[in-house]
Amino acid sequence: MGGVAALARAAGFKVTGCDGNVYPPMSTQLRDLGIDIHAGFDAAQLDVNPDVVVVGNVMSRGMEVVEALLDSGIPYTSGPEWLADKVLRNRHVLAVAGTHGKTTTASMLAWILEDTGHAPGFLIGGIPGNFGRSASFGESEYFVVEADEYDTAFFDKRAKFVHYRPNTLVLNNLEYDHADIYKDLDAIVWQFHQLLRTVPGSGRIIVNAADDNLAGLLELGCWTPVERFAGDSKTDWTASFTDASERRIRVTAPDGTSGESRWQLGGLHNLENALAAIAAAQSAGVSLQQSLPAMSRFEGVKRRMERTATVGDIAIYDDFAHHPTAIRRTIAALKRRYPAQRIVVAIEPRSNTMKLGVHNIELAAALEKADAIWMYRPADMDASFDAALSSLGPRLRTFNDYDKLVTDMSAKVLAGDQVIFMSNGNFGSARQTLTAVLQRTRS
Repeated sequence: MGGVAALARAAGFKVTGCDGNVYPPMSTQLRDLGIDIHAGFDAAQLDVNPDVVVVGNVMSRGMEVVEALLDSGIPYTSGPEWLADKVLRNRHVLAVAGTHGKTTTASMLAWILEDTGHAPGFLIGGIPGNFGRSASFGESEYFVVEADEYDTAFFDKRAKFVHYRPNTLVLNNLEYDHADIYKDLDAIVWQFHQLLRTVPGSGRIIVNAADDNLAGLLELGCWTPVERFAGDSKTDWTASFTDASERRIRVTAPDGTSGESRWQLGGLHNLENALAAIAAAQSAGVSLQQSLPAMSRFEGVKRRMERTATVGDIAIYDDFAHHPTAIRRTIAALKRRYPAQRIVVAIEPRSNTMKLGVHNIELAAALEKADAIWMYRPADMDASFDAALSSLGPRLRTFNDYDKLVTDMSAKVLAGDQVIFMSNGNFGSARQTLTAVLQRTRS
C-alpha cells in the first residue's frame, strides 16, 4: 500500500493514509514523498474529504474508519483494483508470484529492464537498492509488479494478483502460507489457477521446474506458453555457481546460449530468483548477454539479507524471512559462504501463519543448522510452540522482552559471528540496539 501511495503521488494526486504501525524503510520513503500518515484507524483521517479511498487488506468491518467510510458514501476501491485501472491498463505487465522470493525476483527484473534502457514502472513489496524506492510509474510500456496471493480487501476476498492481468508471469514456488486466509494448500492453488486463467495465450509463464506444487497447478489447465527454470540441465533455463564462494554465476538459455557474470548476492535461492528474472526479461526483448551485466550491478533489496553493520568482525544482517523455507535457505546460504563462522539467528515469529502455530515443527527444522538462536516469543503463542522448538536444545534462548534479548545476545556473540535478525516487522528495533551496544563494547 505504501507503493500504491507512491504511484498515486507520482500521478499527481494529493495522498494521505493511515496505518497502525509505520516503520523504516517505508515510513522514510513516504515522508520523503510528502505523504502524510495518520496514526491509527479512527474516522478523523476522512476529515480531508477525499475524492476516493484506496482500501488495504488490513482494514476490516468494525474498524471505526471503515464504518465511517461506508456511511459517508465516499467512493472507495481496493489497492489492486486501483493499480489495475490507473496504472497497469494498456501496459505489458510482468508479474512475479510465489510463496518466496517475489520481492527479490521482481527487484532483479525491474533492474534488468532499467539497466538495459527500458525505463520500466514497478511496484515491489520492498525497496531495491538500485532504485531506493518501492514504486515508480516508469516511462515505458513495461511494468513489473510483485503479485501477492493475499486477499484483496474486506469487500473482495480474491487474491490480489487476479487484478493484474499479466502478459508475463513468473511462478517461483508454491507452499502453504497465509493460514489466516486459506484453510489449506488447495485453497491457495485454486487462487493461483485463477491467475493462470488471466494470462493471454500470447503471453509467457516462467515456472520453477523443481516445485511439485507448481507442476500440479499447471496440470489443472494452462493456456499460455510455459518456460521452466531450475539448476538442472533438463529445463529450459539453467544456472549454476562457477566458484565455491558463489561469487560467479553461469546461465544457459533455452536456445543453448550461455554466459557468466559476477554478482553481489549468494545462495541457491537467489540463483533461482536471478534465473527467473533473466527469463522474464527476455519476454521484453532483453537477451541473456544483456541481462548478465545488469545482474552484476544488482545491489540487492533492503531487508533481504541486507548487511546493515559490521562491528569488529561481527557481521549483522536484516532479513525479512518469515516462512520456514525462507529461513532454512537463508541459513544454508550463509553456511556455504562462511563455513568457518558461526551462524547466529535472532528471530521474531510475527506473521499470522506463524502465530497460529501452523509452522511450528517446520520452524524447528528450518533453524537446525543455526549455531545459536535467540527467539523473541510473542505472548500469544501457546505451549505447542515451545514443545516444537525443544529439539533445538541449549542453542535456543527464548525471551519475551526485546531489551533482555539484546542484553543476552550482546554478552554471548563471538568474533566472526554472522548475526541475522529475521522478522517481517521491526523486531522492536533489537537489531539497531544490538549494533549500538556492540559498537560501545566491542569496537
